[in-house]
Amino acid sequence: MTNSIFSQRSTRVISLLLLFGVALTIRMYDLTDLPFDFHPTRQLLSAIKARALFYETQPDGYSTKQLETGIQQAKLKTDAEPPIFENIMAFTYRFTGEQVWIARIYGSIFWLAGGVFLFLLIRDLLSFEGALVGTAYYLLFPYTVIASRSFQPDPLMVTMTIAFWWMLSRWMTLTLNPSPSGSPTGVLRKGAGVRAALLAGLLGGLAIYIKFSTAFFVIGGALGLVLSRYTLRELFRNAQVWAMAIVGALPALAYLIYGVYITGFLGEKFSGRFIPALLLNPFNYIQWEAKVSLAAGGIFVMLGLLGFFLVKDKTLRSFLIGLWGSYLLYGLFFDYHVATHDYYHLPLIPIVAISLSPLGDEVIARLSESASGWVRSALYVILLFGLFSITWDIRNQMKEVDYRPEAAMWAEIGEALGHESSAVALTQDYGSRLQYYGLTNCTIWPASGDIYAASLRGVDLMSDNSFRDFVGNKKFFLVTDFDELKKQPELKDRLSRYKIYAEGEGYILYQIRKTQ
Repeated sequence: MTNSIFSQRSTRVISLLLLFGVALTIRMYDLTDLPFDFHPTRQLLSAIKARALFYETQPDGYSTKQLETGIQQAKLKTDAEPPIFENIMAFTYRFTGEQVWIARIYGSIFWLAGGVFLFLLIRDLLSFEGALVGTAYYLLFPYTVIASRSFQPDPLMVTMTIAFWWMLSRWMTLTLNPSPSGSPTGVLRKGAGVRAALLAGLLGGLAIYIKFSTAFFVIGGALGLVLSRYTLRELFRNAQVWAMAIVGALPALAYLIYGVYITGFLGEKFSGRFIPALLLNPFNYIQWEAKVSLAAGGIFVMLGLLGFFLVKDKTLRSFLIGLWGSYLLYGLFFDYHVATHDYYHLPLIPIVAISLSPLGDEVIARLSESASGWVRSALYVILLFGLFSITWDIRNQMKEVDYRPEAAMWAEIGEALGHESSAVALTQDYGSRLQYYGLTNCTIWPASGDIYAASLRGVDLMSDNSFRDFVGNKKFFLVTDFDELKKQPELKDRLSRYKIYAEGEGYILYQIRKTQ
């Protein structure tokens, strides 16, 4: 597109540097705040595991009691995915000490690396202009900025998936555009094709190994790409395709066999993923749409789907069909999680980004048709204003709440409890905050929703007998979630009968059994 407002090489370089520079800078803002801004339960799970891996190295400056408690807490947590990110953090702690906020730097780097692969992929399939628009959405949509800084496997999983798509696209380019048979270049291309196939298989395999659910997008994207140029018969007869598939399947298959048949810890994780009754529940689809709008932006999803009709290239059209089809199957399989966990929609972000690229390419083409000197300058100013406006809004969102003071509160509670598992707690994140910052375990009192679900089964958790059975021989009842306490007036009334053992800003500790 020679008449594009981004046709000059210098303009393209500056645009990319500015986009990635702004994306990195905004992610470094408020870096050291506690990981409570985005799904703290999931982030603290990784933080507890990373700390335990670090403590297993017996670092200096930590008491034996602290090391033993940290390691034991991790053993109480189930392993959902291989602890790749956690091991990276544990290794980093050897040089920096236990600084959980460093995970934000790693997550940001992972996501930006995914942005590089996404840009290369869209540029190869469409154009620089389309790639710039799609990558800008991927990097700067507000939800992705917050989510990409989280301490969980998803940012790395998304990056490895995009890297696989790009490498598979490169493999197709190498194998479908060979040089004349027998020429030195032809031999080179054949060798390069084998290397690209093996690397693509490795990247796809690592993506699935990081989190099994991404298999939908690895396989769906792969089928969308290769079926645009190959028949099924050709694929089954292609040795490089078989090599790619075998290399891709080995990491996850080995972990699956180990986790299900050898140790058994993965068997429980696969239960409850698919709930057939939800397929016929209209309310579940409404919740699904709400999570999509939060994670990807409903307006951008709509524009991305409209952009599909602007696609002229057969490969890109087939690729998008494969991606959207895989997302639909993914959502139907994880029907409970897509309606309740917004971060389950992170793989949708690059799909929407790729879908937006044809629309972005078309808009820039129309703007470029009459782009005289002053029009170009005006367009650059408008784009810079939009970039500044988005990042400033994200910065304000990050600044809105400062969670740092909570660390001292949880440490104070841990001291009050003597770091013993002597309390029942109505608290946030299933007790993970108290575990991590207070080095103390507790028994979790159910939320109002759990009490209602129990009542449907004929169990009254608020009866005197149920209360006594639940608290057992615990000495204390800790309350930190006061909003939830308001929803349980019976519990509030019962606790008012007990003596307050300790109280501070953000918590009340009731003594329900005399201490020795």
